Amino acid sequence: MTLTDDYLAAAADRGPKPGEIHAAVTDAVSASSYSGRSLSRPVFLEREAFDELNADLEVLYAAITGLKDRLYDGDLTAFARAIGLSDLQARVVARGSTAAPSRLCRADLYRDADGFHLLELNTGSTAGGVDNQMLNRAMLELPFVKEFVAEHDLVYLDTMDELVQTIIAEGKLSEGKPFVVIADFPDSYPELEEQLHKGAAELAKYGVDATACSVDSLELRDDDHLYLDGRRVDTIYRLFMLEDLLKPGAVELFEPVLRAAELGNVSIFTTLDAELYGSKGALALVSDEANRHLYSEEELVRLDRILPWTRLVRPGTVTVDGEQRELTEYALAHREQLVLKPTTLHGGQGVVLGWQTDEESWKSRLAAAMDSPHILQRRIDPVPELFPTDDGVEPWVLVWGAFLVARGAGGLWIRGSRGVDGTVVNLGNGALGTCCFHER
Repeated sequence: MTLTDDYLAAAADRGPKPGEIHAAVTDAVSASSYSGRSLSRPVFLEREAFDELNADLEVLYAAITGLKDRLYDGDLTAFARAIGLSDLQARVVARGSTAAPSRLCRADLYRDADGFHLLELNTGSTAGGVDNQMLNRAMLELPFVKEFVAEHDLVYLDTMDELVQTIIAEGKLSEGKPFVVIADFPDSYPELEEQLHKGAAELAKYGVDATACSVDSLELRDDDHLYLDGRRVDTIYRLFMLEDLLKPGAVELFEPVLRAAELGNVSIFTTLDAELYGSKGALALVSDEANRHLYSEEELVRLDRILPWTRLVRPGTVTVDGEQRELTEYALAHREQLVLKPTTLHGGQGVVLGWQTDEESWKSRLAAAMDSPHILQRRIDPVPELFPTDDGVEPWVLVWGAFLVARGAGGLWIRGSRGVDGTVVNLGNGALGTCCFHER
């Protein structure tokens, strides 16, 4: 019996109905990463699965962040171009780079009968879901959940606390009480404003003086410091992404922030180079047979377990299960087992699921992606989990968002969809979120 089996068996007799769960967490998840909604129970992880997941993620993180030095002699610009960034993006990233990549990242994973497998890695401060502990706390207000967690000696990691500790560890908080501004670009800020201010209020509980604003509200004064409403800004918590730099006028809008940072007058968390390691192109380089010599046998065991077959869309041959295959020929013959993804977009944008695409459309999309920043990745078939309804249970497919931070594991942000046919799971297409408790 798993923890989930135990919970469902007990909940069937005396557990809260979905309506009670929703009522209990509504206030906690309003204007948060959960979009005001949640699944009808928490999820659970046994200690062995939790430890294996985080050990695998540590190896994957080290493999990805080592690519720049191992394959490109430390040339950040060459690495950026290799994984699909434009020349403009690469130049801006190089100006704002740091010696060591940020430790803040979130791996999105499916779980099947063999364990966890990576969908994508979201690196840097743009990785959402850091407020997931709000839902853990709200769930614990329900007596049944509180008793179950206590009975099985379960815990959760406070991702917001781990975030603050990571900002401190990476030297992005100055002495005293620094002023932190959560900044986004003006086209997306209005939609996120309420959520960002709530996030700033949550940071205040951890001793951080924070607020939120649009980038164009920041003023670069003659002393080359940034100001917001007359207050000097110490740290920019960046929510705009590399893809935002391609918008008309975006680089000019970002220039005051970049200039102040280059002069050491403001810290950016995280710097733009953090996102390089979240490119799906970087995953393809780690997965490529040609680069296996870079890793030890122990590392390869973990990489092969967590990272599905992933390749850049380029003409020529690739290795598939130990055999050489022409990439286009293989992709056309195995459409129903493959996903086509842009290397740098987020939230499911541009993703083409082979099993939901007819042959002609797949052939056309594949041809259009050839020699452009796209990858092919092998399909993962997750095992759905059961969630209580008012009159029984129903299956949901989960995406497990596992955070990696300065101190190691950093908590879990879970999203679920009723679409068990492999539809992209995100909040924008109707997914619901929940929290995770794991064995101590």
